[in-house]
Amino acid sequence: MAKKKLSLREFQENLVQRLTSARAGQGTRAMLGVQAGRDYWLLDLSDSSEIVPMLPLTSVPLTKPWFCGVANIRGTLYSVVDFSAFQGGESTPQNADSRLLIVGGRLGINSALLVNRTLGLRNPEQMTPQAGGTDARPWVGEQYGDAQGNTWKRLNLRNLLGQPDFLDIGLS
Repeated sequence: MAKKKLSLREFQENLVQRLTSARAGQGTRAMLGVQAGRDYWLLDLSDSSEIVPMLPLTSVPLTKPWFCGVANIRGTLYSVVDFSAFQGGESTPQNADSRLLIVGGRLGINSALLVNRTLGLRNPEQMTPQAGGTDARPWVGEQYGDAQGNTWKRLNLRNLLGQPDFLDIGLS
C-alpha cells in the first residue's frame, strides 16, 4: 500500500483540526501557549495558521527596532515582528528555540510574531483566573495563573493587528 506524502503545513493543519475536535468533545478549549520575552501567552488555535522554526530574515531599513524584517515562507512574504520588543520588553534571540507564529491570515494580513518558544497546548479551564489584573494594552485579554505560579495572558490577536502602532513600522 502506497503512503501518501503530506506537506508539513497539511500535517500541522490536520493535527490542529484533530486536537480541536478532541478538545471540543471533552468540553474544554485548548489554546496554544507561547513565551515572548518573560511573558506567557495563550492564543486561540485558529489565530495562528502555522508555527515555523526561525528562518533567515531580510532586513528592512528605516524601520522600528521591533520590526525584524521580512520572511519568505513558501513563496509568500510575511512581515516579522518581535512580539516582546514591540511591547517594550527585551529583544527575542533568533536561535533554534525561536519560532515564527504566522498570524493574521484570516484578517488578510501577512504577519508573523517572533516568540522565544512555543509551549504546547494549554487549557485555561485548568488554570486559575486572575482578577484585578487589568492591562491597558488592548491586545491583552484575560489572565490566568498556573500551578507553577506563572501568569498567562490571553492574546487578542484582532486587537493587536488593528493597532496603529503595530501597523506603523517606519521610523519617524
